[in-house]
Amino acid sequence: MSAIALVGSITLLIPPERLRRIVIPLVAFAAGSLLGGAFLHMLPAAAEQFGSHTSALWTLGGFATFFALEQFLHWHHCHRASAECKQPLTYLILVGDGLHNFLGGLAVAGAFITDVRLGITAWLAAAAHEVPQELGDFGVLIHGG
Repeated sequence: MSAIALVGSITLLIPPERLRRIVIPLVAFAAGSLLGGAFLHMLPAAAEQFGSHTSALWTLGGFATFFALEQFLHWHHCHRASAECKQPLTYLILVGDGLHNFLGGLAVAGAFITDVRLGITAWLAAAAHEVPQELGDFGVLIHGG
């Protein structure tokens, strides 16, 4: 899985001028894959399991938490609460990816504990979404410098 996560590093082989042209689509790809995974796969299952109000509140809480973290890091990074500082904050993608990988590892481990066949299936599902997610993350990191 760690080797698959390095797929985003292939963008280092792209010439800088071409990379500059595709960075914004890669960032959009990252946002779309994260939102698509959450809203098309995770939230319907959570709404079925816990009720739509509970899952909606957790989703809203997650957005609010990361918005607050982004604002804090932006203020801390720029040393003022001004909008003049245009430097992107790649810290959020690193925090989010670390949390994502930790929880994904727990899920795959839990699946393996339940049944080896289920664990292999969970690993394959995680590996399949790892490629677009890591390409998008790498695009965000390149965009952030």
